[in-house]
Amino acid sequence: MKTNNPEIIGRVAEQQLLGQALHQPEAQLIAVYGRRRVGKTYLIRKFYSKQLVFEFSGVHHAAMKVQLENFAYALKNAFSMPVLPAGLATWGQAFQLLQDSLAPQLKRKKGVVFLDEFPWLNARKSGFLSAFEFFWNNWASQQPNLIIVICGSAASWMIQKIVNNKGGLHNRITRKIRLLPFTLAETGSFLHARKVRLDHFQITQLYMVMGGIPHYLKEAEPGESAAQVIDRTCFSKDGLLRHEFQNLYHSLFSNAQSHIDIVRALANKPSGMTRNEIIDACDLKSGGTTSLLLDELAESGFIAAYLPYNKSLRDRIYKLSDEYSAFYFKFLERGRSMGSGTWFKMMKNQAWKSWSGLAFESLCLKHVSDLKAALGISGVYTEESAWRFAGRADRPGCQVDLLIDRSDACISLCEIKFSEGPFTITKEYAGALTNKKQVFLEQSKTRKTVFIVMVTTFGVSSNVYKASLVQNEITLNDLFGA
Repeated sequence: MKTNNPEIIGRVAEQQLLGQALHQPEAQLIAVYGRRRVGKTYLIRKFYSKQLVFEFSGVHHAAMKVQLENFAYALKNAFSMPVLPAGLATWGQAFQLLQDSLAPQLKRKKGVVFLDEFPWLNARKSGFLSAFEFFWNNWASQQPNLIIVICGSAASWMIQKIVNNKGGLHNRITRKIRLLPFTLAETGSFLHARKVRLDHFQITQLYMVMGGIPHYLKEAEPGESAAQVIDRTCFSKDGLLRHEFQNLYHSLFSNAQSHIDIVRALANKPSGMTRNEIIDACDLKSGGTTSLLLDELAESGFIAAYLPYNKSLRDRIYKLSDEYSAFYFKFLERGRSMGSGTWFKMMKNQAWKSWSGLAFESLCLKHVSDLKAALGISGVYTEESAWRFAGRADRPGCQVDLLIDRSDACISLCEIKFSEGPFTITKEYAGALTNKKQVFLEQSKTRKTVFIVMVTTFGVSSNVYKASLVQNEITLNDLFGA
């Protein structure tokens, strides 16, 4: 069974799902969604390169007439038609012509139809979705050699209108893939395949700005340091990421300002906000609209919800999880300094230090599976959360970056620290750690064994404080699965 393509970096589980579809005896309807620039189109084109018989992509905000004209050209090219199909006035006619073109080929072999940026085709009053439903239910679903892949960057639309469709496509999706950004390990493999030779620390710095977004990472050139790549892509006049922010949100959400307001509020409060705090900060109304906004941002990978230790779902904390958005608000939105060399100057100031610590913490929260592997508890059921104590007169407040509650009667309190060399536990910091552990034991009343875990870039310097306080140590190499 075909399970992977050597030209595709990572995406092991996704390739396995796509490969399984090739060996099914009935028609397949696959939904693929994920944020812009994450590599959805590349994955489908490369994996199904030998089976792809027709590909068509919607155009953002294009009129129905333009979309249909583009569809006609795509049909002509895909099926070597001598003349351009004329008179396509409705999507019903367009899908009938596609059916007529596909039928002879599907009698002989498997064929894949790839409809990219699917949500953009469903313009108001276009009748696109109902025409596609009819096409699938009345013909396509009965073709055992047909695989249709529908793909979209508007993740929330894909889930509401396709995956959870209540009409003609209800329960019709045979497989769904939510494509996430690369992990650190996949990012390293991607850069290596492009002849970009950087060590783990350099790759981590890139990831803290770009996340695991392939389209952004392609900007790295062989022989450049991470700082050079960031300086060029973010601060030069024509840098890819200098003006990416507005394009990113407005291409995904029809009324993007509310989404931008939420991510800006979360960027201003890195420790996270409750739903009610977001409503107050963004002047939203409590109800379905706010829930929809949060769901859309979460499904698109811009924010993440965390359940505080021993709290209910209504106490969820939302955090900004998109690296580029956090970087944009910190350095680009109101950045007065621009031009070559800007980033090298910024890396020496306090703003860089505070940002790097938060960015590294966010990165670690995305790699909990690697943290668990490093702790030797991959097979142990765990629940991950944050924890914080507001404080009182006799006890100062404190918080735990990451708490791993384990089914083996242990709890790992993870302290996450970014530094350019080995991290040193000072007497003052040792006192804070001791207090934090004690407060947690008092407030949680847990009977589990509590371990302090240091998660750092280059490890913790050996001294008396480390020996007495730290039970486990995790470094960058562990986050790369090394």
